[in-house]
Amino acid sequence: MLQTDLWKRVVIWGLVALGIYFALPNAFYTRVEMHNDAVKAIEKQGSTAELEAQAALWPAFLPSGLVNLGLDLRGGAHLLAEVRVADVYASRLETLWPDVRDALRPERDSVGTVRLQPSNPLELRVKISKPEGMEKALEVVRGLAQPVVSLTGAGSTDLEVNGVDDELIVTLSEAERQAMDERTVRQSLEIIRRRIDAVGTREPTIQRQGTDRILIQVPGIGSTAELKAIIGTTAQLTFQPVVGRGSDKDAVAGVGNEVLPAGDEEGLFYTLEQAPVVTGEELVDAQPTFDQNGRPAVNFRFNPSGARKFGDYTANNIGSPFAIVLDGEVISAPVIQSHIAGGSGIITGNFSVEESTNLAVLLRAGALPAALDFLEERTIGPELGQDSIDAGRVASVVAGAAVLLFMFLTYGLFGVFANIALIINIAMLFGVLSMIGATLTLPGIAGIVLTVGMAVDANVLIFERIREELRTAKGPARAIELGYEKAQSAIVDANLTTIITAIILFVMGSGPVRGFAITLGLGIVTSVFTAIFVTRLMIAMWFRRTRPKTIEV
Repeated sequence: MLQTDLWKRVVIWGLVALGIYFALPNAFYTRVEMHNDAVKAIEKQGSTAELEAQAALWPAFLPSGLVNLGLDLRGGAHLLAEVRVADVYASRLETLWPDVRDALRPERDSVGTVRLQPSNPLELRVKISKPEGMEKALEVVRGLAQPVVSLTGAGSTDLEVNGVDDELIVTLSEAERQAMDERTVRQSLEIIRRRIDAVGTREPTIQRQGTDRILIQVPGIGSTAELKAIIGTTAQLTFQPVVGRGSDKDAVAGVGNEVLPAGDEEGLFYTLEQAPVVTGEELVDAQPTFDQNGRPAVNFRFNPSGARKFGDYTANNIGSPFAIVLDGEVISAPVIQSHIAGGSGIITGNFSVEESTNLAVLLRAGALPAALDFLEERTIGPELGQDSIDAGRVASVVAGAAVLLFMFLTYGLFGVFANIALIINIAMLFGVLSMIGATLTLPGIAGIVLTVGMAVDANVLIFERIREELRTAKGPARAIELGYEKAQSAIVDANLTTIITAIILFVMGSGPVRGFAITLGLGIVTSVFTAIFVTRLMIAMWFRRTRPKTIEV
């Protein structure tokens, strides 16, 4: 009667102790947060007396995981960005021209000379001087097509090549466009995540919405302008051959060329070949440094493919200028003095130390594959966040106090046991949230408040069942045992449906809805555990010590 094996008692109290242990840092939130920030700063930039003092605010042997506060509780910046996926089509066709030219060059006897023609950004037009060789030209260029790498595009190729009179028209296939859209948004998502992580913000929310939109919420950032400065710069680095230079920005560049301004010299413009030799996508590392004159610069290193192309070009063009272009500006145009092997080099310009450091961060994170249009931007001040915390705290305290009072007045001593289990339940919930590094938002607080209300539901079922068993003249011990046994199936059924609902909300929802689903789902698990196991264990311990002849529920 009311016997529990020793190992079960150890497991139950062990889980309770672990939950309280990991929840403990949240009771000293500001102190632990300062400790965590100081430890991260020491790892990145070395130790100082001030950082050591902040790190000592919390003992190293205790856990330091916190329930992170979301945007609506801490304040910060919110952006909804749309990725210009169409820009990637034009860029892809632009880089295709050298391949088409090189493929047709050996067939000059059949197709004649090859010239790039003006066209809209979604197609590549190439004119051949011998229209009778169109079939051969089509065959050669179609040989450049590659299979589309996607599940939906299986069996398709990436290029569509047609001939009209003496012109070849190359476009991207529909399957390739869909695959590129998917790759572009995924790449943008990852690069935005890297850039935001690089500046050390706390628990940002970066999620895809729809087919081409990205939601960005970063707590602790002072304004959307600050956030846009971090993620909005494309940092597209290219290395392009120089055709000429001058002071006329409206100079006729010619087909396949473009005119770009010099970033460090006003009034100077360079005419460059549009097709780059190497792009920033082939960079594997970039670090701030100083050049031979002690001025801030950036060291860079290419991957094997980029290093090979970079080395081949420099070997074949010694004595020619070579432009380094960043976001549409020529930041440097050195003359190639010798073959540059190894795939590494240095970018010089009129940089400050801060600018060279930021440029290195952007290049390491990678170039955004397409520009972003910001459709929605919102800043939430820290004061509003604090108001939300205060309101959530009041709601939680009022809900908790009302439930505790109701349980005590209704069930007496058994209500006290349920109240202790409720407090343990909340502590365990915060412990689990801290362990998984969850972010708490206002809807999350609503989930906790709802959990407080639902936590005693299982105890109400159990206690009412014990009352019924006592009315059938069973002894106290047997009534308690039967009350737990017969109420268990109803408790599991009721809470299982709620957990299924929480899972659906988590899978189908986004942002705040997910926060609500997480706290609700975890709260149900901890409340069922405390109701079925913890209260039963407390009642059994009390019963074995007092051995009452009758009990009042």
